[in-house]
Amino acid sequence: MTGVGQDAAPGWYPDPAGASGMVRWWSGTEWSDVMMPAGPGVEVHRVAARPAGHEPAGQEVPPAPAGRRSRARLWVAAGAVLVLLVAAVVAVLGTGPDGDDASATALDPGIAPVPAPGEPFPPGTVRIIDEVAGISYPYLGEGWSEFDLGRQLETTATAGQYFTTQEATPDGGIFISQCTSGPVAEGYGWAGPSTLQSTVTTLAASVRANYYPGPNTIEIRRDEPRTVDGRLAHLLEFQLSWDVEGYDASGERAALLLVDVGRPAPALLYVSIPNTHAELYGVIDRVITDVDVL
Repeated sequence: MTGVGQDAAPGWYPDPAGASGMVRWWSGTEWSDVMMPAGPGVEVHRVAARPAGHEPAGQEVPPAPAGRRSRARLWVAAGAVLVLLVAAVVAVLGTGPDGDDASATALDPGIAPVPAPGEPFPPGTVRIIDEVAGISYPYLGEGWSEFDLGRQLETTATAGQYFTTQEATPDGGIFISQCTSGPVAEGYGWAGPSTLQSTVTTLAASVRANYYPGPNTIEIRRDEPRTVDGRLAHLLEFQLSWDVEGYDASGERAALLLVDVGRPAPALLYVSIPNTHAELYGVIDRVITDVDVL
């Protein structure tokens, strides 16, 4: 099992448990219990494996947190093949004409290969199929659990994934990071594709009022029409900030993607990441660019 030393810089590293194509966050002192697929927007640090017997005293590398390894292993063999191909290309490019290393950044033996940028998620990635909403999107990997916290106010049913970022908040609840979906409930102004922007704006105001500490301020990052799998959609991404005692987070980045799926109600995809886990902000882009309409 490869690992990073206790003096390694915080960042994304190849999963120390060996899950192919997956990366896990190292805080500088411990492993996160959340991992995700490597890919665009994820800077993966390369790690040299220590020879046996050369681990400094008192510097034993902690193992990765135990979790649902069976779900993380549902990657197709194509992902492993891609990793091997990338390693081979790096090895060739890193060798000079006389067989010497071409640069100081060439991979040494024992360094875990880093998947090259390509598709946002490798072919065969496990997907969440929301039959009720009419969309599907990637499962983000170990540490993310099936959403089981009940229906959210903005949708008539709620599916998806989440993990807890704070066990107890001042209002007696929990704080979470989530990637959920559902058909939009009545009362948010939906009257067909021409109302995509106005509806998602109303939905954003609702989630801001219902799920975040107040008072808070909002910065709109993106407010743009899109197409999703050939269907009209609208994306609203924003950053919230607050200074409220008792909360670990002082802000959150969130995105609402509203998709006209050709049904009476549009599908809402809601992705939110508190700034206590800012290393996961890249998840937002990766998910919203990999949504399919059923």
